[in-house]
Amino acid sequence: MRSSRRSAVDPFIVMDVMEAARRLEVTGRRVIHMEVGQPGTGAPQASAKALARAMETAPLGYTVALGLPALRARIARMYRDWYDVDLDPERVVITPGSSGGFLLAFTALFDTGDRVGIGAPGYPSYRQILRALDLAPVDLPTAPENRYQPVPADFAHLDLAGLMVASPANPTGTMLDETAMRALIAASQAQGAAFISDEIYHGIEYEAKAVTALQITNDVYVINSFSKYFSMTGWRVGWMVVPEDHVRVVERIAQNMFICAPHASQIAALAAMEAEDELQGNLDVYRANRALMLQGLPEAGFTRIAPPDGAFYVYADVSDLTQDSRAFAAEILQEAGVAVTPGLDFDPLRGHRTLRFSYARSTADIVEGLSRLKEFMRRA
Repeated sequence: MRSSRRSAVDPFIVMDVMEAARRLEVTGRRVIHMEVGQPGTGAPQASAKALARAMETAPLGYTVALGLPALRARIARMYRDWYDVDLDPERVVITPGSSGGFLLAFTALFDTGDRVGIGAPGYPSYRQILRALDLAPVDLPTAPENRYQPVPADFAHLDLAGLMVASPANPTGTMLDETAMRALIAASQAQGAAFISDEIYHGIEYEAKAVTALQITNDVYVINSFSKYFSMTGWRVGWMVVPEDHVRVVERIAQNMFICAPHASQIAALAAMEAEDELQGNLDVYRANRALMLQGLPEAGFTRIAPPDGAFYVYADVSDLTQDSRAFAAEILQEAGVAVTPGLDFDPLRGHRTLRFSYARSTADIVEGLSRLKEFMRRA
């Protein structure tokens, strides 16, 4: 049967690494998972309890396309509490994960062939979703001196229809401060480009609070998710904030693409927002893991790293160790039993010289993983 040109997207390499790790585990090996950006904890306990109560009282059918009004209102209140931003709940759209938000945003903002700038290294699915929608991703190779974040000079003459940024970023964990965020918004708007801010790692910060684009202007799209800080990856629920005059645009697309985000997940998400003590406990684990990684990775021989401001990743330049990060990652998995992600996922041009290490799992796993990496590098 025929297939479309748009379907020819690249694989998500981290998922291939997960599958290789699974095959190794089937043989009886214990693998330490540093490849996937998934919290080692589950959803807050309050989420399961709230969902159980809801299932006992009524069937969970469709919600309205924009999401449960109570959840939209609670998210708006979070912006006031976290950022001192007065947000109209009507501008909040509940989505089937952040991936649903990307689909809605790209469909609402861009036409076939439009060019959208994305920082490299960056989350690989931006590039593949854009391609699947017949849009043109434009990689902006970022510099270590800019902490692997784009700056206006990176796209000054590229004639973009949009710019996508992430702070804290995947795979580096680096953040944009208010000055840097403001400069990027101004530069994109000056050339008539839409600005999209991926903020799904907000809440997982260590030394300074992340800046939301909504602190600077309402004329942006902001995408967030319950997957990371709220530890709800498998529930597939997120949200986006759009300008007032785009609400109906996004609503029409959402009605047809998704009908709505999963009702059960929306109930669980609403309860999760009240589980602050449990969520902060998770953050304490990430903070401890980060300290271990920043000490242990250089001791193992991974010395060229970008210290993360947020999220739960360390991005390492391994060009002094290999020119083939995919083969190197496979060797580490086979010999050390530690799954890590080759940088090709995040930077097609330079990723053969980089690795991403995730520290989202338990502290015991991080300690064991670092011990194995040190032993592997000692033997190498």
